[in-house]
Amino acid sequence: MNAATTATNTVTSGRALAGQAPGLLHEDAGEGRGQGIALIALAAALVAAPFLVYPVFVMKLLCFALFACAFNLLLGFGGLLSIGHALFFGFASYTSAHASKAWGLTPELSIAAGTLVAAALGLLVGSLAIRRQGIYLAMITLALAQMGYFVALQAPFTGGEDGIQGVPRGALLGVLDVSSDFSLYWLVAGLFMAGILCMRRIVHSPFGQVLKAIRDNEPRMVSLGYKVDRYKLLVFVLSAALSGLAGAMKALVFQFASLVDVYWTMSGEVILMTLIGGVGTILGPIVGAAVIVSAQSYLSSLGAWVVVAQGAIFVACVVLFRKGIVGTLADRLGRPL
Repeated sequence: MNAATTATNTVTSGRALAGQAPGLLHEDAGEGRGQGIALIALAAALVAAPFLVYPVFVMKLLCFALFACAFNLLLGFGGLLSIGHALFFGFASYTSAHASKAWGLTPELSIAAGTLVAAALGLLVGSLAIRRQGIYLAMITLALAQMGYFVALQAPFTGGEDGIQGVPRGALLGVLDVSSDFSLYWLVAGLFMAGILCMRRIVHSPFGQVLKAIRDNEPRMVSLGYKVDRYKLLVFVLSAALSGLAGAMKALVFQFASLVDVYWTMSGEVILMTLIGGVGTILGPIVGAAVIVSAQSYLSSLGAWVVVAQGAIFVACVVLFRKGIVGTLADRLGRPL
């Protein structure tokens, strides 16, 4: 009887300990309402955007916002820093462009192909990178991404320095023509919202709660019996797949895939977007992407000095918003965004 009681108490204590681990508590109702209202406002803005702003600019913004959110899923909620996320973004772009132009696939199939290739690369890179932590993990991702860059430079299907040009947009499901900017916008906006909602569900699912607990206190989660490497690998693959979705859409939006998409500076840009918006927030990377993409577009007349302007914006955001724009706003409002 005493042994049975002791065993029961041990199990109960273990469950209580798991419940007290950072991030393992159920989603706070206030957090859900705040994010829900923000997402509804975002959806409304997407509906109105093509009537108020040049659709191609908005589509570019949405592609980079999804890319930044995918990166934030890995860094903000998984605690894993990758300096090579351009590998997934760029190769998905190449795959989507090649599938549309050479194979004649419809837009949804070419986007799916790019996303699958990015997920496969995420599985490969993640299985190697998660064996290390901190700066060593980041350096592994950077090294593998640079290897991918030189593959893209030499591979015959990428077009080398010329890239893949004149990518046809085709017809969605073979029926709905998306060759115009306005019609393609709705496909991009729909996939963007689907990606954001998917990430929100991941973050607030039991998997996401365990992931955040691993980020906050990995040794404790190991002691509780969690296979932390499996969680890390899965979030790496999910982040890579969503990055690939963004890259595949970008290839169709601009009808072009180039080495810029897979170069290390693209990884730097997505890190910058995430930090400016707010790491570990759902909406922060979207705001960060809006700031950087808008600066690139409206300050393009500065030429090479636009990089200096971006640096000044970053410094200002670090000084004024220590947790990013959305992170600081969330602190002021007292609820996560």
